[in-house]
Amino acid sequence: MVTINSTLISGAGAIPAIAPLLAGKKNVLLVSDSNIIKLAATEQIRALLSAEDRDVHLIDNVPPEPSQHDVAKIMQNLRETAFDLVVGIGGGSVLDVAKLLSVLCHPVSPGLDALLAGEKPTERVASLLIPATAGTGSEATPNAILAIPEQDTKIGIISPVMLPDYVALIPELTTSMPAHIASSTGIDALCHLIECFTATIANPVSDNVALIGLRKLLRNIETAVNEPHNLNARLEMLWASYYGGAAITHAGTHLVHALSYPLGGKYHLPHGVANAILLAPCMKVVRPYAVEKFAQVWDLVPDADTTLDNEQKSHALVDWFAALVKRLNLPDNLEALGVPREDIPALSDAALNVKRLMNNAPCTVDHQQVQAIYQTLF
Repeated sequence: MVTINSTLISGAGAIPAIAPLLAGKKNVLLVSDSNIIKLAATEQIRALLSAEDRDVHLIDNVPPEPSQHDVAKIMQNLRETAFDLVVGIGGGSVLDVAKLLSVLCHPVSPGLDALLAGEKPTERVASLLIPATAGTGSEATPNAILAIPEQDTKIGIISPVMLPDYVALIPELTTSMPAHIASSTGIDALCHLIECFTATIANPVSDNVALIGLRKLLRNIETAVNEPHNLNARLEMLWASYYGGAAITHAGTHLVHALSYPLGGKYHLPHGVANAILLAPCMKVVRPYAVEKFAQVWDLVPDADTTLDNEQKSHALVDWFAALVKRLNLPDNLEALGVPREDIPALSDAALNVKRLMNNAPCTVDHQQVQAIYQTLF
């Protein structure tokens, strides 16, 4: 089992607490994107990084759903520059790239091609990850996901070496998220939690962190979306996202993510949007194989009717997921997003090929069943 040894700081007003983590660091690589880098909270963090004559090299153009070509281009531009700290501030794409760079910038790095081929890294540069969205939980996972355009899918580079030294959960960084981003990233975290909780490789550790995360998420997601400056709700969502990442580290996702990967890889749908569309249809398939666990989660839903029996609770939870996606104004139709219906067989092939995730599902699905799930999205 992977052990998470990251030092965490969290809370509103906690940015000054980052300063002690920087002691002795002289050459810093800061990884972000063109939106996050402009935030006032990011400016505060950059001021801390630049203090004490540190040399800070900035990469602020990490794209959504980055590919291996994007990372290769960054490495080419960095050339032989040496760093003693990699800092990632942003959403899951930024944090995944920062984790990869912490490995690739180390003198004994095996190189990107070797990592994509399955070679495992042994060392990394020290890293500090600061999520600016509450969804991926990348700061708590050993995973870095890259799009592979040539194969119309994504691949996960996975190694506990990529787990960060430090994590900072700063709610002020998330208050500028538009409602649709807060919604889709929040649903991504929900998918992590419910999939890990129901995976074949679930265990007492992953179950515990999943239930803690689900309790926080179900009680705060709508408040966080509707009241963007509610720092308590935003912090609770950051913790829910972190626990989702921890659940992935100790277990793993399955059906939603396997079917989501081709939608992101080929059509570049935002990961959270693809997951939101798939959440209820996939959980409907999973439900008969996870009735008791679904009932446990139902009891965490605000104002849930806990007098129902477990079978009723499991059905009610699937219905609640579908209603939540609608209340958050997220898409529930692939056709409206430009995905042609005739691509369903190819999408199904690609999803079934994500065996790393499919093997975690509590039920076995064949090509016809996967096609049927996609068919409900048109």
